Amino acid sequence: MSGDEETRRARAALARTVEPGDEVVGRWLARLGPVEVWQALRADGPPPEGMSADRWAGLRSRARHAEPGRDLERIVRLGGRFVCPGDREWPSQLDDLGVAAPVGLWVRGACSLRFVSLRSVALVGARACTDYGAHVAAELGTSLAERGWTVVSGAAFGVDAAAHRGALAVGGSTVAVLACGVDVPYPAAHAELLGSIVGGGLLVAELPPGDRPTRSRFVQRNRVIAALTRGTVVVEAARRSGSLITARQAGRLGRHLMAVPGPVTSGLSAGTHRLIREEATLVADAAAVIELVGDMGELACAPDEPAVPRDLLSRPAGEVLDALPADSAVAVEEVARGACTSPAAALARLRELNTLGFVERVGELWRVSRAGPRHADEPRARAHAGA
Repeated sequence: MSGDEETRRARAALARTVEPGDEVVGRWLARLGPVEVWQALRADGPPPEGMSADRWAGLRSRARHAEPGRDLERIVRLGGRFVCPGDREWPSQLDDLGVAAPVGLWVRGACSLRFVSLRSVALVGARACTDYGAHVAAELGTSLAERGWTVVSGAAFGVDAAAHRGALAVGGSTVAVLACGVDVPYPAAHAELLGSIVGGGLLVAELPPGDRPTRSRFVQRNRVIAALTRGTVVVEAARRSGSLITARQAGRLGRHLMAVPGPVTSGLSAGTHRLIREEATLVADAAAVIELVGDMGELACAPDEPAVPRDLLSRPAGEVLDALPADSAVAVEEVARGACTSPAAALARLRELNTLGFVERVGELWRVSRAGPRHADEPRARAHAGA
């Protein structure tokens, strides 16, 4: 087994053993590395500094039952992969979580997580939302997706589902960060929605395949949503809404925090109105969101920057772009034939190209963007394209 394979296997084992966001293990991991931590968990040694004997016993019990090889084989059978820090697909912004960063992420879907996260916004809010909240979330999801932004949420009832469906309705990219395994349909009523997200975006989880959600896992899931995106929009929330946890995480991480105002007579507006009073920026549409987050993370052009934006693309993305005629819109199947790839792979690359502004969607067809690529994101694209 090579060093990279051993490290990936150790991280997969730790994902099965350690609860998301465990900072004690995170500090231990930062000091020793995943292989050494995994070996220590399986050895008969003392607990690391800061960990109780009971917690240590629980982790060692889990470690004895972990089968990382089986988990890695299972994610491959699901058509997914296990993405680790250091991989090309790993979104480096997750490192802002420090010792609370995920040990790895289980991912399903054809798009590159790192690539679609370059221009992403979290839309969160109440599960038991009003018709107003669902309408606003869907409108924001649709408008952001039409402008090449990825919509990130948690696939829960209410605002989350409306945001995902809004993005999917226009063929946009959307990412669902789950508090369970990527093969677990939770909530069960969203099995069809989760299947659609796999086809039009990504399912992402810290928990390995088969793991079930718990209350604490929902809380920890929110930190990943906040860290993955450029900003978080709270659409509708009561004073004690779980979406406010995501908002607080976004604020701590230095991300843009936004909130949508609602009727003063609605209890589900109390949380958003409080955020607006204290720290969030009031937004009412996608244009206001993009005005805030669009400049975030821009980099000055490096001296060795390619002269032509097209040079920034990976070979598969470039082949899909070359397959588009210069003067007309065509279906995905025609693009796939021209690029000599599958329709699913062609669609994934088209969504990535749309994120950077190289292509645009016209109904069910795709064409070369008339506005041209987004120059502000080119340095980031070079680092992430084709990951």
